[in-house]
Amino acid sequence: MRIHVLGLGPIGCVLSHSLRRVLPSQHSITLIHKTAEERRQAMKKNSLCIEQKGHKTLSEGYSHEVSVKQLESTSLLNEEEIAQHEIPIDSLFVALKAQHTVSALKDLSERLNAKSTVVLFQNGMGIYEQLISQVFRNPLQRPQFVIASNTHGAYIKNFFHVVHAGLGSIEFGIAPDPRSREYEAGLFDETIPMDERRLRISDITSPDDKNSENYTTLRYTVAALLLMQDLNITWRPLTELRIIMQRKLAVNAAINPLTALFGCRNGELFKTVIGREILYQICAEASAVYSAELAHDNQVELQKLRQEGIDTKDIQLPSFPNSLTKEALVEHVLQVADFTAGNLSSMLQDVQRGRKTEIEFINGYLEQLGQAYGVPTPVNATLRDLIKLKYLIPVDQFI
Repeated sequence: MRIHVLGLGPIGCVLSHSLRRVLPSQHSITLIHKTAEERRQAMKKNSLCIEQKGHKTLSEGYSHEVSVKQLESTSLLNEEEIAQHEIPIDSLFVALKAQHTVSALKDLSERLNAKSTVVLFQNGMGIYEQLISQVFRNPLQRPQFVIASNTHGAYIKNFFHVVHAGLGSIEFGIAPDPRSREYEAGLFDETIPMDERRLRISDITSPDDKNSENYTTLRYTVAALLLMQDLNITWRPLTELRIIMQRKLAVNAAINPLTALFGCRNGELFKTVIGREILYQICAEASAVYSAELAHDNQVELQKLRQEGIDTKDIQLPSFPNSLTKEALVEHVLQVADFTAGNLSSMLQDVQRGRKTEIEFINGYLEQLGQAYGVPTPVNATLRDLIKLKYLIPVDQFI
């Protein structure tokens, strides 16, 4: 299988390193660099170093490409190297910032097809929905998608030398199949006792599957993810993953914009009454949006069943999870802020460097959901606008 990694920041490097260590050499791993110069440096260095608690491990055996935009503007590649950029991609691990993901995959879309698999590792929510509405509009021609939520912390020490500072976890789920294959069939197999039911890789595809060509890279990708146990990776049902991502979104909606606006570390935010009051409002809006979304989805499901002639009187629909109540979200944010007290948030670092942020996929996403379901989100909307304004106004211009 040909694996490509797009986005070689700290997490992209950690993922690449773990993949290379668990996969046999016949599975190629190609790193896609932003510039031809970075590609040249990586090829010269010939190894990727991950440091954890002072212990360094090296991985080798990578192939290297440059991004499509760089490919169009560089004359440093020979014909054979340029031809490699036309080879279809089997599995693409995307560790870019959310705001860069759609345009980057649009550039690679000609190398991705129904036999490909894309794994998304972004903060925020709504990226997958944008991709299938803007880039991969044909359901039967789009790649399979795996959506992942990451809590590992890492930072770049030197070129191709990353410190894995905070051991977290990665939880992932598989987006619904346009051809209606049920990847979570193992959870509903009535021949197996309820407490023994598990997600099964054989439900993705198996050797006797006549349609395996559209699912082989997905199976191999999931298998590769599950081998990366050094990163604490777990395959979750999509409904569980969504709750995990919603909780993480609330964390990011509170910590990221506030630290970026006030230029402080995570642990400083909620030491004051005012800071905690703002947190309560952010979480109250998020919880209300999540509740309205679930109520809407339940009504859509009931209507669908009625149209099929099914009596819905005794149908049990999902209830609102306790973990998404305002109180639970506030508690979760406070725990994360305490655990990461000394950290600088990624949004603060982006603002300090004059870069665009992921705000549209965090507070902006909550604002969009609120508009869709009639839930006011004034605090999240204001935070979104303030972060956008901070990007437009030069920082420290009088210093």
